[in-house]
Amino acid sequence: MKRQFIVAILFFSALLLSGPASFSQSGKGDIPVVPDSSGIHIFSVNTCPGEDCSTQMNVSFAADKDITECYVYLVSSRKRRSVGGYRLIPSEATLCMVYDSIYSKKANGENFYEDAVFHKFSCSFTNLKPDTRYDYWIVAAYKDEYEIQRYVSSKTYTFTTAGRKEWSACIISDFHSYPPLPKRLVSAMNMVETVNTYAKEHSKRGFDWVLHLGDVCAWGGSWSFWKEMYSQDAFRNYMWAGLNGNHDNMSRKYQLTNNYFRYATANPLNGYEGEEGVCYHFTYGNVLFVMLNSESMRDSTGLAKAQEWARGVLKSSNARFKVVCEHYQWFFGENGKTSQMRRWKDLFEECGVDLALGANNHIYVRSQNLPTLYVQTPSSDNERGVEMKELEYNQDIIAKRWTEGGRTIGAMLMEVDRNSISLTLLDRNGTVQDFVVIKK
Repeated sequence: MKRQFIVAILFFSALLLSGPASFSQSGKGDIPVVPDSSGIHIFSVNTCPGEDCSTQMNVSFAADKDITECYVYLVSSRKRRSVGGYRLIPSEATLCMVYDSIYSKKANGENFYEDAVFHKFSCSFTNLKPDTRYDYWIVAAYKDEYEIQRYVSSKTYTFTTAGRKEWSACIISDFHSYPPLPKRLVSAMNMVETVNTYAKEHSKRGFDWVLHLGDVCAWGGSWSFWKEMYSQDAFRNYMWAGLNGNHDNMSRKYQLTNNYFRYATANPLNGYEGEEGVCYHFTYGNVLFVMLNSESMRDSTGLAKAQEWARGVLKSSNARFKVVCEHYQWFFGENGKTSQMRRWKDLFEECGVDLALGANNHIYVRSQNLPTLYVQTPSSDNERGVEMKELEYNQDIIAKRWTEGGRTIGAMLMEVDRNSISLTLLDRNGTVQDFVVIKK
């Protein structure tokens, strides 16, 4: 399809760990008419939050080593009006080798070592208009065997900036994307669409973005798993903000590093030392989200660093609502025994945290308002769910548990207005299994 819009082009450094460049509306040019490469030269495109999602949004993508330059084009979806763009040069990007030669498995079950050396780009759109839907796509240049300059294009990607007084998000986790068992990813993507259908029926519009709470990959070290996941339509249509889960943090041979998650995304680089882009915070509308890395808090030293950082972020924010997310569970859903809640309860009360979101246990659990409301998502891959037993602990604290057993698919719709956050738990059929409101 031909695309002919007037764009602004800004030359900038896209080195991941030095931070993305600012958006500019200076200059004009014509977009090349090029074919859709369907992920051949440009792949793993995903939209991540900026620090303030009213005016900022980050983009992460990868390109083959033969790419000589890339152009990112942005238009306002409503008026199809050019907004601007970036020119990206591979020599100023990251030559990513984090996933190269990692032992993995192909979709057909064959064992292999990942062949994954590529240019990793991250850039940031800033000065965006609040409450606006945007489209963007990426055009890449390369030279063919005859040294002739050629162009290929990505598909079109979409995001919506914050700014509405009322907005909503899908919350999902633990789908352990694994190409040899493709129905895991199918189940999760169908669940995202189920939440969207429910949102449309109840608010006349679908949700605005997706919050995932970790374990979206079976092995985060397998780049082919990320690549397959990012090819799904749900990643084209929404901004995704997410957490590093224990599965995202490991390879097949149990090599552990948060780099697998870091280089698959382009989250704000406002975390503490060693956790930039993995632990981070952002605001969407009137809600502050503080994103933690459970894997960095396994011992007392790691926990202390995370709590010092989180306390500073929470106390310095004037957001109306404060939400903290980590991958590990607050309670063991099988019998209700306390898990991560005991480590964070005092800090959350001190800092006025309204909602604490967790995952990992594969059983949905919701507490009473303590005054922080603790909620953990179920699994969503129709394969790795967990059975509940009798509630032995915290009977006076836990208000609701839910699972479908070993084959569980569930997710939540989060709806926010000026005075409240409501959470609706849906099963695979879109049937409401739980509902709770947090009022300010």
